[in-house]
Amino acid sequence: MENSNPSIETLVRLRKELHKHPEVSGKEKQTAKRVLSFLENYPPDELITGVGTTGVVAIYKGKKNGKTVLFRCELDALPIEETNRFEHRSLIDGVSHKCGHDGHMAILCGLAAKLHQNKPDSGTVILLFQPAEEDGSGAQKVFSDTKFTLIQPDYVFALHNLPGFPMHQIVVKNETFTCAVNSIIIKLKGKTAHAGEPERGINPTLAIAAIINQFNATIQTDITKENYCQITPIYTKIGKKAYGVAAGAGEIHFTVRSDSNLQMRKIEIALENAARSIAKEYQLKCKTQWTQSFQANENDKTAVAFIKKAAEINGFELFEKEKPFTWGEDFGLFTQHYPGAMFGLGAGVNTAALHNPDYDFPDEIIATGVAVFHHISKQITNAH
Repeated sequence: MENSNPSIETLVRLRKELHKHPEVSGKEKQTAKRVLSFLENYPPDELITGVGTTGVVAIYKGKKNGKTVLFRCELDALPIEETNRFEHRSLIDGVSHKCGHDGHMAILCGLAAKLHQNKPDSGTVILLFQPAEEDGSGAQKVFSDTKFTLIQPDYVFALHNLPGFPMHQIVVKNETFTCAVNSIIIKLKGKTAHAGEPERGINPTLAIAAIINQFNATIQTDITKENYCQITPIYTKIGKKAYGVAAGAGEIHFTVRSDSNLQMRKIEIALENAARSIAKEYQLKCKTQWTQSFQANENDKTAVAFIKKAAEINGFELFEKEKPFTWGEDFGLFTQHYPGAMFGLGAGVNTAALHNPDYDFPDEIIATGVAVFHHISKQITNAH
């Protein structure tokens, strides 16, 4: 690899190499090593490794003091078997880059090269290669890491590729960009009995049915309204496959979505109370826990204006979305702590959907992502 600005072919090669060797959340050791090996050719002023387990932070400093801007991408892949047969297909059974994090890393590496070649006149640009986005734990792990506490950016940015949108289109939205998502596990304990004498036991089945019905009544699928709430049953288990035994325990899991963090807190309390109340009515012990929590990405208007200007200067088509995306993205934790924004990068109208086994990140949009990020960094670090 040459020590000048990398050609787009170099970034494509890196992307395909990352695609071939995917790693699931929290296990991204080799992925981080590949990123570090690329960065050796475009060394930052400061490099921090092992952030939030496997994360990497590269810092490029200007000659003078000024604003600090952070750009973030994700290291992890998904536990999905790839169905593509191309040469760079995943070499790991049951794991593949089906969200395009391989492409997001290539974009941030392209930005690293630009910053190495042309240091900011003033200010600081921080690149964060974050672990474990897919299970919602990575952002929190980064924030809990003392290595990260010294980093105090003025603005934070991230992008996500968007299949179904025209290639190179920049998708922006003020306020909520992606929804708050949380998952609840409800465990109910009663008492097993002989299936011929069910009255001698306490069976959780009717309680689970009542919880499903009550949660269903809470759903409000119109995202244009303030009380948007999507609840999806994910998994349930009642008793055992022993036909002489009436079930004495069960559990049910749901994912819950809201378009604001404040509204999500209210929904969480209401659902917990409903589950406990129904359990009590059926004389069951009830335990609830939340898992894989994603804060809503609440975009700052000034940050969105930087994105719009970068798209405009580079001649990219801009699309202002009216409603938030209903998927979760743990970058929401960053936009809770600092002014910032996430934006979408069109991946092509006919590109397979995210998390589909035949999805592959389109290399044509790597340069687009680099150009937008780079222009945002210049606007912020050059501001006086």
